[in-house]
Amino acid sequence: MRTDNKDKKANNKNKRMRWLYDNLKGSRALYLVAILGTVLYNVMQLTVPYFSGEIVDRFLTGEDAAQNLKLHRDVFFTLILLMVGLTILRTVIVYFDCMTYEHVSQKVLYNVRNYLYDRIQRQDMTFYRTYRTGDLMTRVTGDLDAIRHMLAWVVRAIVESFSLYLAAAVYFLIINVKMALTLLAVSPLLFMIIVLFKKSVGPMHERLREKLADMNTIAQENISGNRVVKAFAREHYEIARFDKSNTDYKETNKKTAMVWIHFFPYVETFANLMPLLMLLVGGLFLMSGELSMGEYVAISGLIWAISNPMRLMGNIMNEFQRFAAACDKVIEIYESEPQIKDKEGAVNDPERFSGKLEFRDVSFSYADGSKEVLKNVSFTIEPGQTIAIMGETGCGKSTLIQLIPRFFTPTGGSILIDDVPITDYSLKTLRKNIGLASQEVLLYSDTIEGNIAYGDSRLTREEVMQFAGLSAASRFIEALPDGYDTVVGERGVGLSGGQKQRISLARALAVRPSILILDDTTSAVDSETENEIRKSLSELPFFCTKLIIAQRVSTARTADRIIVLKDGRITEAGTHEELTIRNGYYSELVKLQMGTE
Repeated sequence: MRTDNKDKKANNKNKRMRWLYDNLKGSRALYLVAILGTVLYNVMQLTVPYFSGEIVDRFLTGEDAAQNLKLHRDVFFTLILLMVGLTILRTVIVYFDCMTYEHVSQKVLYNVRNYLYDRIQRQDMTFYRTYRTGDLMTRVTGDLDAIRHMLAWVVRAIVESFSLYLAAAVYFLIINVKMALTLLAVSPLLFMIIVLFKKSVGPMHERLREKLADMNTIAQENISGNRVVKAFAREHYEIARFDKSNTDYKETNKKTAMVWIHFFPYVETFANLMPLLMLLVGGLFLMSGELSMGEYVAISGLIWAISNPMRLMGNIMNEFQRFAAACDKVIEIYESEPQIKDKEGAVNDPERFSGKLEFRDVSFSYADGSKEVLKNVSFTIEPGQTIAIMGETGCGKSTLIQLIPRFFTPTGGSILIDDVPITDYSLKTLRKNIGLASQEVLLYSDTIEGNIAYGDSRLTREEVMQFAGLSAASRFIEALPDGYDTVVGERGVGLSGGQKQRISLARALAVRPSILILDDTTSAVDSETENEIRKSLSELPFFCTKLIIAQRVSTARTADRIIVLKDGRITEAGTHEELTIRNGYYSELVKLQMGTE
């Protein structure tokens, strides 16, 4: 079991690195230049200690120091100028190197974020039932920033640490093998501490990331549902709920930080041991003549090049584990495939459908399979007909209409449009021929004109006004201070339920669909407005088939046919007159809503 876990972690790590490498496409050469630049400027760190050692040995403490200073003063100033010049050059390289890392990381972030957003947009309804909005927001914001930080800082820090450590180690070995081995002997101990830290902090970052997603979800739901919160005076409850989530996030953050604080004293102790070893062992070698004063100065000036990388490894591991937790979540969405997509050879026909719609023994159950929502539903709607679907709440009406644009896939049977299975059409072809005004109205933070023309941005103002008139929305729109230029609040805040429904209907009509689907679209309007809308729908300026989910008899009675669902099955079908004389659900509904003699 332990071996399996190790293999899984290794595979995950390799997968992350491959994914990161793939997304560097187009910037790999530039990123490699940045890495080589990091190696170069860290190797150049040796120049100052080297020249310092030369100056000390040749011009300060050597036997011929006074004579060399007198006779070779030009060499002395050359060494000084080289120190200054190479330091300035190294600073310039560091600047452009950091800019290159940032440029590449921002480019990768831009591309990944666009791809991720595109991937999310193309998912099906099952995906949105699985992932919470707050969690998805975390993945396209905080998680992607962790990936950018990995490219911009973590990789550079790793290359910097290893190149600096190796350059200093090689330089020490060249100067004096015994002194080098004495100092480097501390490194394995520091490395063991860092490995233990990595194992401890990894799970903490996974937990921290989940806590952040939970907190974002609570905030998103609360802000979106602010009307419900205020309607029930639950502000204090929501504040307490967010406070609890925020506290959990804070405590997890503190625990994550405490992991490093626990290991930090050991790292600092061993890192600070190096200067002490230099003082003791180096002093002995200096007195015994195994080290010159210049070599002692050079090694002393580079002690930090051994200790600092080991100190930095703790932060590097911390950030790497943060990247690992975030990257796994991003890859999960990045590689996710929608279950509903175009099949090979799907029809991509720009022509309008005739509008014939047929259900053949259609059954449907959600993924958990706990309940069969639709059971062997069969009916046919001829082009241009109007069909009303009625039934008790939960009988499967909304599910039925969501199968037509392929928001979900039937678990049995088939749906045909113009005698062609809908799976043979491309999703774009299918959905552009369907106008849907759903029960749950969503308006965007845009003008009223923009919301109506959402499905076809080429519409003129006159056309927008025409469709607003067909949905009985023109009067209230024109009464607004800015008319069609009125900006509605997020999700339509500021408009009544009936006003939002009418704008939603106008938006569905504006695409001139071959099949118009209305999901209880007039439930929030008054009877007079409903009559106006019903009349408009019977006189549309384009030919279409209409499928209407209705709760009111007044909405359904003029339909060519009425279908009644119960427990996912069709129990009644016929015209208003035919169903009224039967002692069924529809007849009872007529008596209840319209009265009877």
